[in-house]
Amino acid sequence: MHWRRTWPGWRPAADGGGLVTGGVLPPDEWFGGLPGVVVAGGALFTDPDGRVLLVKPNYRDHWTIPGGVCEHGEPPHAGAAREIAEEVGLAGLAGPLLTVDWSQPYGQHQRPIMHFVFDGGTIPADTPIKVQAEELDGYRFTATAELASYVPPYLQARITAALAGRARGATVYQPTWAG
Repeated sequence: MHWRRTWPGWRPAADGGGLVTGGVLPPDEWFGGLPGVVVAGGALFTDPDGRVLLVKPNYRDHWTIPGGVCEHGEPPHAGAAREIAEEVGLAGLAGPLLTVDWSQPYGQHQRPIMHFVFDGGTIPADTPIKVQAEELDGYRFTATAELASYVPPYLQARITAALAGRARGATVYQPTWAG
């Protein structure tokens, strides 16, 4: 990598062995020691009646919106588009960012997750949904009043924030904080 171009504060090490930050650590070592976060991207799709598209992963006991964890170095909007195409066969770019949700679902000693939810738009009733059989058991369009029957509270809060972001035309920050 060309660290000097991306971070002008880095300079050659005195021993000629690479770049250092303030004379302390090489960039790869410094970045490697920073706390990590998992990045996930998904999308809010609704049908003409305003019902939310949910998918049922075969590895979870609850439903969720289409999307998933981004690959290393993959931007959230690209990860969302890739996951959506894989999971439900809907191709295209993710729309505007509706909500960002920070959570630590597996406890304070595990890496937190940043969920980026983009607007998938309103899809026509006759749009074919092709479920990825390796990961999903099915899909359904669910009325917002029925979400609590299908998703856990933290996910209901994320979906509600995404719906609010769509209605306002602005991104909503929705931290799920247990501490």
